[in-house]
Amino acid sequence: MKLPELLAPAGDFEKLVTALHYGAEAVYMGLSGLSLRAKADNFTEKELKAAASFVRQNGKKLYITINIFPHNRDLSLIKEHLVFVKELAPDALIVSDLGVFDIVSEALPGTPVHISTQANITNYSTAKFWEKAGAKRLVLSRELTIDEIKEIRDHVSLELECFVHGAICISYSGRCYISSFLANRSANRGECTNSCRWNYALMEEKRPGIYRPVYENEKGTYVMSSRDLCMIQHLDKLADAGVDSFKIEGRTKGINYVAGVVKTYREAVDRLQERPYKVSQQWMRDLAMSSNRGFTTGMFLGDHPDEGYNHDDETAYVMTHEFVGVVKAINDGKAEIALRNKIEMGDEIEFLSTGLEGRSFKVNEMVDLKGSPVVSGKNGEIVIIPAVSGVRGNDLVRRPLSTSEVIG
Repeated sequence: MKLPELLAPAGDFEKLVTALHYGAEAVYMGLSGLSLRAKADNFTEKELKAAASFVRQNGKKLYITINIFPHNRDLSLIKEHLVFVKELAPDALIVSDLGVFDIVSEALPGTPVHISTQANITNYSTAKFWEKAGAKRLVLSRELTIDEIKEIRDHVSLELECFVHGAICISYSGRCYISSFLANRSANRGECTNSCRWNYALMEEKRPGIYRPVYENEKGTYVMSSRDLCMIQHLDKLADAGVDSFKIEGRTKGINYVAGVVKTYREAVDRLQERPYKVSQQWMRDLAMSSNRGFTTGMFLGDHPDEGYNHDDETAYVMTHEFVGVVKAINDGKAEIALRNKIEMGDEIEFLSTGLEGRSFKVNEMVDLKGSPVVSGKNGEIVIIPAVSGVRGNDLVRRPLSTSEVIG
């Protein structure tokens, strides 16, 4: 069978390299002013050109986001940007706005256009409209069930994409105004402050100063903030419904998240070649290593109990492992590690490498680039430790947290 594409976020060049290294077939990225992830590092035009070249060299696909909801003052900037984008020859542009779609279609007539999830595509009539208009792909609304996706598939022939993992806005398809009201930063222009994840209390109008916590337990809950989406156990259902691309959220996340999630979903997508689809217990363990808010299947499987979205435990974020560094090179049986955290002799570490899942290794030998012994290394330094068979350059190194250290 033709496997769905695995599409990963690239918030900066390092995340781009990491995503492709761990098996993404396509990446999406953008410039700060024209993308709905303005707080991601994003790319300058020079960096975007280098990124496009790197993607091409690796035989992968590049999608550029221009998915803000623009005001009049933004239109000239978009047109100027498209002159540059044309030189890059991206595999597709991702847009939300009808006016931007029209501008892109006129400026880059041969470039495929994907319609963003912010366009709120929730029915086959809307899907047919975009198909007639010339869109290549639809990024479906996160409010759809798998049965609804099947029905849309039955009515259109263009490509369908959906999010399978990552943070979920409590708002409708990400079109939120809380950040605008509380922080004067519009989520619809890429400047979301994640206000829905703050902790809130309830105050009655005639009792000023008396705040009643909206808590589910003694440490509270974040009533407007959902658990993270995770569909890895149900990818076969989405594939059978006709989804052509599985999208991972996270342009503002670090490479620790990108590496772990992309690697795990790569294994899961490849497993779709075998039926029945067999879910590995290791996958959930691997996904829990990097910071997350617990997991939900969202609305894909139909009605969901409240606890399927909200937090009923004592933490907002959890993780079982901390990021130690990146393997920059393997030479003569030695691994050169660029540290992003401290490391000490005697530490137990794990390599995010295929075939080494769940295995830990004790650091019994460590030197610097000059060969001098190192007892403790810190962020920004480079250390050399014995390599383990199966570890590659660009693989990540993590350290399991003790029970008392697990965040949060």
